[in-house]
Amino acid sequence: MCSDDSSTDVVIASRPDAVRVGVVRETNDGERRVALVPKVVASLSAKGVDVVVELGAGLAARIPDELYVEAGATIGDAWSADIVAKVAAPSMEEIAKLRPGSTLIGFLAPRNADNRIADLRAAGVRAFAVEAIPRISRAQVMDALSSQANVAGYKAVLVAASESTRYFPMMTTAAGTVKPASVLVLGAGVAGLQALATARRLGGRVTGYDVRPEVADQVRSVGAQWLDLGIDAAGAGGYARELTEAEQAEQQRALEDAIKGFDVVITTALVPGRPAPRLVTAAAVQGMKPGSVVVDLAGETGGNCELTEPGRTVVKHGVTICSPLNLPATMPGHASELYSKNLQAVIELMLDDNGALAPDFDDEILAAACVIREEVNA
Repeated sequence: MCSDDSSTDVVIASRPDAVRVGVVRETNDGERRVALVPKVVASLSAKGVDVVVELGAGLAARIPDELYVEAGATIGDAWSADIVAKVAAPSMEEIAKLRPGSTLIGFLAPRNADNRIADLRAAGVRAFAVEAIPRISRAQVMDALSSQANVAGYKAVLVAASESTRYFPMMTTAAGTVKPASVLVLGAGVAGLQALATARRLGGRVTGYDVRPEVADQVRSVGAQWLDLGIDAAGAGGYARELTEAEQAEQQRALEDAIKGFDVVITTALVPGRPAPRLVTAAAVQGMKPGSVVVDLAGETGGNCELTEPGRTVVKHGVTICSPLNLPATMPGHASELYSKNLQAVIELMLDDNGALAPDFDDEILAAACVIREEVNA
């Protein structure tokens, strides 16, 4: 819609040939995030992009349709847009709504055996998976894995504090002094470092462990101690490589002894495309003090704890084991805001100087992120 305001932004946004970006409503159970928030919609609109939002797309994140309209979007058929922005991978019903020749961007789980890549290809859709964006300096603003892992690491500590039978900080009371909780975080990626920092802010005594010894300084930089077990499994792309059987056995023996001394253990270790490594054995849980807590963030790929039941909170040997799934969706406000910024950067990279959709596949970011491109003429 045009007003009497003759500003450049309004004129550009109303071009009949403007790229249309669709923001659809997420339908996966428990998914409360939305792909684009109104602030980013306003920014895209100011750059000549038309944004159409599906009715109620932001309601689960407590964002009413009116805020999208105020930001310059229209409410309508988002599935027919040139670019469809999503959070979770589409269902078969959702794939059927996509227009052949359109572009989909979101978490598409391309490394998972049950992904929908073949179905999207059959639908004639170009697809970009945010998980495949390379972890290079230029792509940091597009790194959705990191932005959402940050949320998960923060929330994991709140889950642990809620389930714990003990204080996190040291407390001095008339009845005596209570020692601070001891917290061990396994995995020092984005989620792990955020968990360490958050646990320390709550007053816990924090220790971090990772099979990549080069991250020890990062662990110390957030005020945590480093647990050195003498195992090096640094891999490509900033991820850990899979340990050999001998290394796994050595790691488990050393970790079993260490874990028994902690009140809270938070596990964040993942290996892309593979089941989560088992770091917390049943014996280690049995050796923990009753009332201790394990929060396993790797439940979606099997869990880092041998006694984890993905998606459930259980008590084994007096220890509470939590395996929440999709923690970022439990904080949809900031999780959506961060993810929206990631998508904005990717969308803008796809546009040429005239605002047309023309992804340059010589660009290493777009080339890596695009999991389907041959059916669509650029």
